[in-house]
Order: sequence, then C-alpha cells, then structure tokens
Amino acid sequence: MQDDDATHGPLAGFTVGVTAARRAEELGTLLKRRGAAVLHAPALRIVQLADDSELLTSTKELIDHAPDVAVATTAIGFRGWIEAADGWGIGDALLERLRGVELLARGPKVKGAIRAAGLTEAWSPGSESMAEVLDRLLAEGVAGRRVALQLHGEPLPGFVESLTAAGADVVVVPVYRWMPPQDLTPLDRMLDVTAARGLDAITFTSAPAAASFLGRAETRGVLPEVLGALRDDVLVACVGPVTALPFQARGIATVQPERFRLGPLVQLMCAQLPAAARILPIAGHRVEIRGHAVLVDDELRAVPPAGMALLHALARRPGWVVARAELLRALPGSGTDEHAVETAMARLRSALGVPRLIQTVVKRGYRLALDPSADSKYGR
Repeated sequence: MQDDDATHGPLAGFTVGVTAARRAEELGTLLKRRGAAVLHAPALRIVQLADDSELLTSTKELIDHAPDVAVATTAIGFRGWIEAADGWGIGDALLERLRGVELLARGPKVKGAIRAAGLTEAWSPGSESMAEVLDRLLAEGVAGRRVALQLHGEPLPGFVESLTAAGADVVVVPVYRWMPPQDLTPLDRMLDVTAARGLDAITFTSAPAAASFLGRAETRGVLPEVLGALRDDVLVACVGPVTALPFQARGIATVQPERFRLGPLVQLMCAQLPAAARILPIAGHRVEIRGHAVLVDDELRAVPPAGMALLHALARRPGWVVARAELLRALPGSGTDEHAVETAMARLRSALGVPRLIQTVVKRGYRLALDPSADSKYGR
C-alpha cells in the first residue's frame, strides 16, 4: 500500500454507489473509512414480516405437515421468521416442529441464529455456499422428501428446480420479500449519475437489488446509457455470484470477493479502483487521476466536476495538445462559448496547486506537461 493510501485511504478520490436497503449504513461506513465518497439509493425495500400473509401461510403449512429437511439461508431471515411466528402466537409450535427435522445452515451466522433459538443444526457447509447445500441434499436423495427452504428475498436460481426435478416436495418460506422503494427519487438520481459516469464503482448485495436497478433503468428509458457506463467506466462490485447474475445476463462484467461478505467486498474495491487510476509523470510530479480528486505527489487535491472532465480529456492523450473546441465538448452541459474552457481550466490549475502541470499552447489549446522521459511510453 502506498503512503497516500495510508494517509487518505485507498478509496480517497473515488465515488461509490450503494444500492443496499439492509446493512446499507454498515457498508457505507466501511467505504467512508477508506476515503470514498458514498452515494446511497436503495434499489428495494423489505416487506414487514408481521404484515406478510404469504409467510404466515407457509409457516402454518409446515407446522401442520412437517418437513423432513429445513434449510436456513440467512441469520436475519431465520431470526425474523421465529420472531414473526411469535407475534402470530405460533412461535412455540414452529420451534417444536423444527426440532424434529434435519436442519441445515448455510454458514456460521445462520448457525448462531439457529442455536440462539434453542435449536441445533445437523450440518453446515464449510464454503458457506448454497451450491454445496444442494449437492449434499441431492447426494442424500430427496425423492419423496419434504424440504422447507427459507428464502433470501427471492427464489435461489436453480435451487428449487433441482430439488423438484429430483423428486422433492419443496415448501418455500419467503421470510422477507423485496418490493420497489416507495420513494424512487434517490434511485432515479443514482441511475442518472451512473449514466453520466459520475460513479467510479457501484455495489450490489442481492440479486433482487441488481434486477430492480436494471428494471428501473429500462422503465425510465435510460438502460442503454446505464449499461454503457457499467460496461466501460463504472466498476460493478457484487457480494457474490448469485448477485451478479442479472448483470451477467446483460453482458456486464462484475467483480466479486472470494468470501461473500461486506468486508471482503470493500477490500476488493480497495485493490481494484486504485489499480485502475491513471498515473502520469507531469512536470516533475507524480500525478494520479482518480474519480473526483487527484493525488499530486501523494497529496490529495479535490477537483470540481468541470475540472475533472478537462483533466480526463487531457489525460487521454498525455503530452498532446487538445483543442479548446474538444475540451468544450468534454465539459458537463457544454455550450458554445470557449470562454467556459478558460474559466474551468483556471479553476483546475488552482485546485491542482501546481499550475505548470497544464501548459497553454497559444491559439491551439492545452496539454499536460508530460516529462520528456515519458514521451515514448505514452505514444509521443
């Protein structure tokens, strides 16, 4: 890790979008501690358990007709299920029913929730993967067996279908369901910022959130612009492979941590975003161009959006003269007055703190003062 990362945080100068509804504050805090600017817009909201008639129906069905196996997929979901059953006056009956079945837990957090309820899991995969749970069930044989599956927001792709094809009677337990946010304004703003390439990365912690994000973009008619930004300029960071499926279906590359947790997700971005930043030797200085800021000799310099637009345009051809007309087109909301370029350029130079980084070429435009030794490397 470089000195600037230690001083400012590895994500300093980058803007990261957070689309989570649940645990959004935790994820945002992790990102901010590492220097990121965070834009939050929940792509979904969670239906309150006590009002969920579908969950009540599934719970009563399992109490009346016991499953052979029950699979718990999330700690918060399992706890919520027990609490909701208590609220309906059937909590003891549900716990008694679950004591008599083979109870599988997806990971250590779920095991903790199961044991806190006074139950004991029969098995939990070391990988914390639902794929391993499925392999175990199919290896045991599920033909004629009744399997209760506590869902995480929506059906797990292929999980129910595989069990049903193998002869299982699957009862899904929709512990919490996702719905579109009641106020769509923050999500619409997130979509607009994404389309304008105002984000450096955007995070997703569930497949329903990813699907909702893309679905809202399509409804508003901005899907092509959003997909273009995600494909070329905005890092799409997903907590795991299931979350990434809606993007893969659209041909959008994603990054995912090896462990499907928020901490590793943030660590992955701490490695990916700085590695993609443009570093140039300019006028005897080391200049690292990040999303909304610049590191000049490891000193973080905040730059206004118009200045960053000019700097990115100059950095595409470092050392070469870029005409004022071209720079004008790069400015946000560009008009026809080239004086806007001079104003934005003056503010950019002031923000960088080293005016000579950018040279004025009379009657032609501007250029980055690339060090002579770097000319061949950068295609002069």
